Amino acid sequence: MIVLEKRRQPSRHWMLAAPVLAVLLTMVVGGAMFAALGVAPLEAIRTIFWDPLFDPQFAAYSRPQLLVKAGPLILIAIGLSLGFRAGIWNIGAEGQYIMGAICGAAAGLAVYPSASVLVFPLMVVAGALGGWAWAMIPAFFKTRFGTNEILVSLMLVYVAESILASVSSGLLRNPEGRGFPGSRNLSQWDAAANRELIAGTGLHWGVVAAFIAVILAYILLTRHIQGFNIRLSGEAPRAARFAGVNPARVVIFCLGTAGALAGLAGLFEVAGPAGQISIDFNSGYGFTAIIVAFLGRLHPVGILLAGLLMALTYIGGELAQLMLGLPGASIQLFQGMLLFFLLGVDVLTNYRLRLGRGEKA
Repeated sequence: MIVLEKRRQPSRHWMLAAPVLAVLLTMVVGGAMFAALGVAPLEAIRTIFWDPLFDPQFAAYSRPQLLVKAGPLILIAIGLSLGFRAGIWNIGAEGQYIMGAICGAAAGLAVYPSASVLVFPLMVVAGALGGWAWAMIPAFFKTRFGTNEILVSLMLVYVAESILASVSSGLLRNPEGRGFPGSRNLSQWDAAANRELIAGTGLHWGVVAAFIAVILAYILLTRHIQGFNIRLSGEAPRAARFAGVNPARVVIFCLGTAGALAGLAGLFEVAGPAGQISIDFNSGYGFTAIIVAFLGRLHPVGILLAGLLMALTYIGGELAQLMLGLPGASIQLFQGMLLFFLLGVDVLTNYRLRLGRGEKA
């Protein structure tokens, strides 16, 4: 029989190979799923991964969208990765993303139609604070009462979605919108719009913030004492306490940072690509960013690459739906396979397979 044998220390080779193998397994099993849906597997894989970047018919539109989709995924995943490294499981980034968008949009709409250059910075600050405040709820309950942050942060996603539906139809509804739910279009208001910085590239302030977050996270984890405290808290909690690390401060820092970055992602999205607060504003970025964080091995540079890969599956998935008639649910399942196979293959980082004899009854 095959048994799992604990390694003395994690295998560095498997740590590097696991994401690559997970992507390959996803392609193989995903291809089988597409075949079952009546679509040629190789054609579907090519449409998702190749055509958006290299097919002249689609590349002119798809390449800029790569940065547009990757920006919020990278920004949110960087924040989540800090908590995951410390053993703090924030599953509610989607709610923090929504609340950041609501607070940022509300701050801007409160001064509409001002043309001041301070409007957009005000919205950025409000968006970050909105996401931070929402993340502080599970942080408070965990540090004060020892509650499970997974459940609290996840349940708050549904609360945030209810608030989103409420403000879309009430407080933030466009008074000139003839009664339809949804706020004013922020992307058409010069003072509040998050437009492309370089035309035709997809580069906007949200993408810039994502790149800055990658750099700062790398410096934090490799050069700062707080990064050492985060890593120590996740790898050896008892040793961290003996070393004088305050667990409550680590929880507050990690959840607060994740919430602020998710809130920023929401603000940059609502002021740019989305354009307005609407009932269906939330796009699942907060949940997909969990896949990005683990696919990137919780490392800032890895998250940058994983975010671009996941953004490609978004763009290629939309293209596959349009050109091949694949259902949207199949694309979501295809994306979910990445995390499933990554977690499965990741077992080999800490364990090796051995052939052993079964015990006799």
